[in-house]
Amino acid sequence: MTAISHQRILEILSGYDKNNITIGTLGGHSGLDVCHGAKKYGFKTVAVCQKGRDLTYSKYFKTRPDNDVVPGQLDAWKADKGCVDEVILVEKFGDIVKPEVQEQLRAMNTIFIHNRYFWVYCDFEKIESEFLVPILGTREMLRLEERDVPNNQYWMLEQAGIRIPKIFSYDEYLDVDNFPAEWLGRPMLVKVNEAQRKYERAFFVVDSPADYLDKSKVLLEEGKILEEDLKKAVIEEFVIGAHVNFNFFYSPLDDELEFMGTDMRRQTNLDGFLRMTADQQLEMFEKGMKPKMVENGHVAVTIKESLVEKAFEIGEKFVKFTGENNSPGIIGPFALQGAVVAEDGREEIVIFDVSMRIPGSPGTRSTPYSGYLYGDSLSYGERLAMEVKRAIKEDKLPLLVT
Repeated sequence: MTAISHQRILEILSGYDKNNITIGTLGGHSGLDVCHGAKKYGFKTVAVCQKGRDLTYSKYFKTRPDNDVVPGQLDAWKADKGCVDEVILVEKFGDIVKPEVQEQLRAMNTIFIHNRYFWVYCDFEKIESEFLVPILGTREMLRLEERDVPNNQYWMLEQAGIRIPKIFSYDEYLDVDNFPAEWLGRPMLVKVNEAQRKYERAFFVVDSPADYLDKSKVLLEEGKILEEDLKKAVIEEFVIGAHVNFNFFYSPLDDELEFMGTDMRRQTNLDGFLRMTADQQLEMFEKGMKPKMVENGHVAVTIKESLVEKAFEIGEKFVKFTGENNSPGIIGPFALQGAVVAEDGREEIVIFDVSMRIPGSPGTRSTPYSGYLYGDSLSYGERLAMEVKRAIKEDKLPLLVT
């Protein structure tokens, strides 16, 4: 399939009523964050939702009149309750590429904000070659989050000069004759797709090739992972440090990187294990209960100011590299997720993952960093809406969409 050209998207954009733009997203991940920010800055909103998973958007946060509001007392958007103006129901999220759904979105003059759901539940090839709706962001970079594609996120981080954990492939780690002796006995984190939920990863820790074979055999027998996924697994150095997701926004309008905030993941049932005493944890292990790392939310965290410059340094390296090697480079929101480690009396940031779109934590605005720029801390939804509003005013929307 041939990727949609930027010129084709600009042709579609040229037919839009710029005074009647709608901000669209999938109903999931960060959909409410996007819709809230869009409404606050005067845009209409639309969420494409999967039937049976839509009530958050079609009922609980659907826009409806607030009869207690006296007109003129509040900003116009606050005269309504909720933030989701329109809902397009589909049988499954991947149906967003159907011509009739795209026609509805274009009829609303929709600028689409892509998120993790968009790329998990929809087909990469179809989004790149068939989804004729302007996307705020770089549509062809999202597949690089995947770990089994050429020039993926790990390669990008290395090329950009950003520290990542030591990584072994399946074949490298099991090559006993050539395995580096200095890595024997050192903990490694194995990341492999789950058998049932392909978009989530199973994690297990090993310290040698033999340990790897023993533990993977158990998971295979339990049906939690599949052999074909195991061979694609990432085996990386288990970095001990304080976990932090560094959330950024790159504005093409200003050619400036902004530090939006910091958070960390909350995972089940790992969080439950961490609340137990050591003897309780051992008792659970003896009963066959083991920690799992299924993400179910985020917690806002802060970093000390001496680390802010280091955060900007890695963010700027990433922006520079993508701008030089992935035309047009990163646009808008992205996150570098990792940990702060202490080595030889100094602190360093080690990055495990990249989100090349809006991160999933609405709690980012609960950290102060965007407020140091704008007076009040901003959500990603607000910052995206600000960028679109300004681009419309300055006739620069082509800089934001692909």
